[in-house]
Amino acid sequence: MAVYEVTVYTGDRVHATTLNNIHIKLVGTEGESDRTWLMSLVIFRGSVSTYTVTCEKSLGQLVLIELDKRKLIILPSDAWFPDKVEIKSPEGDIYTFPVYCWISDSETHRYREGKALRIFEDSNPLGQYAREQELSQRSIDYNWDLYHPGMPYTIKSDGPLDLPDEVQFSFTKSTQFAFTATTGVAELKLKGLVDNNDSWKNLDNINEVFHNKDTPLSDYIQEHWKEDHIFGYQYLNGVNPILIRRCKSLPPNFPVTNDMVAIPEGSNLSKELEQGNIYLCDYKNLDGLPGNIVQGMQQYIAAPLVLFHKTPNDKLMPIAIQLKQTPGKDNPIFVPNDSTYDWLTAKIFVRSADFAEHQLNSHLLRTHLLAEVFAVSLLRNLPMVHPLYKLLVPHARYTLQINEMARSTLIGPSGVFTMFAASGGETLTKILVRSQSAITYSSLCIPDDIAERGMQDVPNYYYRDDGLRIWSIMFKFVQGVLEYYYKNDNDVLRDSELQTWIGDIFEHGFLSQPQTGIPQSFTTVPELIKFVTMVMFTSSCQHASVNSGQFDYGGWMPNSPPSLRCPPPTEKGTTTEATMLATLPPINVTVQGMATLWLLSRQSSDFVSLGHYPEDHFTEEIPRQLQKDFKENLNMFSVAIKDRNKELEIPYTYLDPNNVENSVAI
Repeated sequence: MAVYEVTVYTGDRVHATTLNNIHIKLVGTEGESDRTWLMSLVIFRGSVSTYTVTCEKSLGQLVLIELDKRKLIILPSDAWFPDKVEIKSPEGDIYTFPVYCWISDSETHRYREGKALRIFEDSNPLGQYAREQELSQRSIDYNWDLYHPGMPYTIKSDGPLDLPDEVQFSFTKSTQFAFTATTGVAELKLKGLVDNNDSWKNLDNINEVFHNKDTPLSDYIQEHWKEDHIFGYQYLNGVNPILIRRCKSLPPNFPVTNDMVAIPEGSNLSKELEQGNIYLCDYKNLDGLPGNIVQGMQQYIAAPLVLFHKTPNDKLMPIAIQLKQTPGKDNPIFVPNDSTYDWLTAKIFVRSADFAEHQLNSHLLRTHLLAEVFAVSLLRNLPMVHPLYKLLVPHARYTLQINEMARSTLIGPSGVFTMFAASGGETLTKILVRSQSAITYSSLCIPDDIAERGMQDVPNYYYRDDGLRIWSIMFKFVQGVLEYYYKNDNDVLRDSELQTWIGDIFEHGFLSQPQTGIPQSFTTVPELIKFVTMVMFTSSCQHASVNSGQFDYGGWMPNSPPSLRCPPPTEKGTTTEATMLATLPPINVTVQGMATLWLLSRQSSDFVSLGHYPEDHFTEEIPRQLQKDFKENLNMFSVAIKDRNKELEIPYTYLDPNNVENSVAI
């Protein structure tokens, strides 16, 4: 007789316990066991239980296991979440079968032994059959849907609860998210603010909203938001640090002259352009778009051009603002020497434009929607046994559900963006389509993007410094893992599942547009390594850089207005405090926006930081050691960031690996 020792690890998560009967079958190269009951009345969450399976003879090398769950007549059916199953054979070999998903039905589920296998290595007929069955079911569970022409495809679903169990929020995450959202809105209702559409009487009254939810940085921004150096600083280290670029020559539609702007120490604009000290933010993506209608009132979006000067003391200072793209008498160029409210109003219009550009392009499109494309293609096209699945699945955690929720509660017909933002409604999809058409592969790879924008040597650019360092650490990790499995370019070419994965991304994420530079297929190992690094970076670090500081910089509404009620001024000398307050959003729009930013900046208690892998998808020693090295390198970098931040007036924390979530999960 051959006796197999079977150890079952049940996930330590709410509702993972089962009262149902669990059965297992072992399948090997030399035969299979009988379907065997794992004799437990209850399998508790977090438990490790050992059983025996007896066969007449050895099954040879184990290939897969079959698990099924049957409810007792007197008890209801429940769901069970096994992490993995380990089996010790009569010969003393240890086999690990990663599961990490909910089993809530009475069907038979097959799981492969954990060693990663590309399709051309999977020569066992039983393994091939299991692979085909898995992908056949996944192509049903994870299907594409066209949300809007010209935008990336999304997962086909009737809502968050229609998603497969394995990609839904945990009970903990769901409960905390709902509680956070409810308490924020409840507090505002108690203050009588949600239904108050009056204008603010003065800026100090805004502080009464969420005064007990301020962050140290949001307090700092409230105190210093009018200062030009803080305005400039945000384009390097705020929530939208990817728009600014070095300006070598002025755009023809931005006719700033030497006489218009004051450059210190006897220099002038022309000299500073030659020396590389002038920078530009151009919101041409917003040009000509009508503002949304909010509470029956027309709202306004500017499409500004902003010129910055790097001063001798290494501060980035705004020196000229034009609020519309077409120059003319009704489109003055504002400068710091204008009246206090002319200059402040111009900066408010810029910050409101940045709210739209940041939320819809930098945040929603370039992280959330692209991460969803990467996740759906992964789950559709790669079986659990594939090395790329094992590498990337931690970076798809919760992404599909958070995006489904965003489509209903943020950008849907009754969503916060639609109801309260100037860039909501029909304008929202127009911005997204324009933004999608401008995406390039190089702009998604931070080393290439920094170089293309000419931002290699601007001082105090901590997004760049930290992002490039993490990219380097991540690239080394990805390279180690992929080169372990792909020994040469031919291995890449032969992997048909890998080619299907990238083809699906090219078609449904980048709409089959070759000018994006996105690969349509992979021909070399280096091509694969770079693309996978981009996927990981986008789904973790890039999202953290544009998400985590939303309340820090937007909690004080005048610094990031979601909507403006008056058009940009057409001449100088017409603005006052009263016109500024009449332009800013009313009380209820302000508080809805602040509540949303507060919610989206919260960290869940089941947050998994970059480099942490609570699920053991890899079983081979080398990739497991590479994961440990990756985590250690990130930990050392985290220490370095914390040491640097002690010396900074405004610490840059968003790309501290301890603060970066593994996936787009909020």
